[in-house]
Amino acid sequence: MSTVNWKPFVFGGLASVTAECGTFPIDLAKTRLQVQGQVGDSKYREIRYRGMLHAIMRIGREEGLRALYSGIAPAMLRQASYGTIKIGTYQSFKRLLVDRPEDETLLTNVLCGVLSGVISSSIANPTDVLKIRMQAQGNVIQGSMMGNFINIYQQEGTRGLWKGVSLTAQRAAIVVGVELPVYDITKKHLILSGYMGDTVYTHFLSSFVCGLAGALASNPVDVVRTRMMNQRGVALYQGTLDCLLRTWRSEGFMALYKGFFPNWLRLGPWNIIFFLTYEQLKNLNV
Repeated sequence: MSTVNWKPFVFGGLASVTAECGTFPIDLAKTRLQVQGQVGDSKYREIRYRGMLHAIMRIGREEGLRALYSGIAPAMLRQASYGTIKIGTYQSFKRLLVDRPEDETLLTNVLCGVLSGVISSSIANPTDVLKIRMQAQGNVIQGSMMGNFINIYQQEGTRGLWKGVSLTAQRAAIVVGVELPVYDITKKHLILSGYMGDTVYTHFLSSFVCGLAGALASNPVDVVRTRMMNQRGVALYQGTLDCLLRTWRSEGFMALYKGFFPNWLRLGPWNIIFFLTYEQLKNLNV
């Protein structure tokens, strides 16, 4: 068994921040689409956006272009922590179980992905809460990231910063447990097929497939997580299952796939930018 390698931690963090900056307005639109239409919350009852493009255009027109990057600071902080730990622990867990990449199996990779997703998302949860609050409110929330952090802590305590942590961990377990193994297995089979080598085209196709798989698997959890994290004061939902069932009953099953196309259109480009960046960083002689 090999010793822990620092490179996946550093390269994973750098690639995650790069991908986040490139796709953030899509993520903002996804959050706005997911919080609207809540029957029990008058603030978000109105359907303001008809889709991703309409949301981006309306936010830019009514709130200014800077609003499209509301929450970018905690998002970058989240990726610097979450992305670093996620990729680093995923690669480290794999090397603990198998010595060579050729010996990896789908089950091994899924197990490592689930574990790394839970660990990294639990640690980075406060930055996720900050990001969602700032995205949902746009230019209504004033002050710096640290000011909003202190405000949440003073009004809601430590529990407020870790609000929805179980949902975040569940979503991360699903997303990381699907995306990273799908990328690895797709890349492995494309190379072994003999039609494609370990090239940028292989990385592009593998990342596209894993982005689609991740979006399909995670969207219902993502909708519930977003709504749970965004609620303040008197809780509208009593828990994960309550939020899931109330959303389903009052808005229909497809409400659990609100924001799917923005989610996919974000996860697709996000994964493409991430893996292309990560694979290139791996080639550096450092």
